[in-house]
Amino acid sequence: MALELTDSNFDEMVLQSDKPVMVDFWAEWCGPCRMISPIVEELGKEYAGKIVVGKVDVDSNNATAMRFGIRNIPTVLFFKNGQVVDKQVGAVSKSVFVQKINKLLEG
Repeated sequence: MALELTDSNFDEMVLQSDKPVMVDFWAEWCGPCRMISPIVEELGKEYAGKIVVGKVDVDSNNATAMRFGIRNIPTVLFFKNGQVVDKQVGAVSKSVFVQKINKLLEG
């Protein structure tokens, strides 16, 4: 299950996390966002305890979206030790996300 991230809890939940974090920047009106949403939720369940999976609604939390230069959605950022270490823009298959998560966990 993906955590609901906001401008007010982002630093605590993502930047201060002791686990790698995958963050999906999305919006309700975005078709490709709705396509990857079930994948993001699945990954949250499958990797529970290993990584943190969260979602940021860019319409409600535009300060965080602007801070990380999100111009196109969906954009998924991968954080480790409070730093962005990987990025995926656009809808892709689950295997692409799995590959990126496994790379995060190896390092």
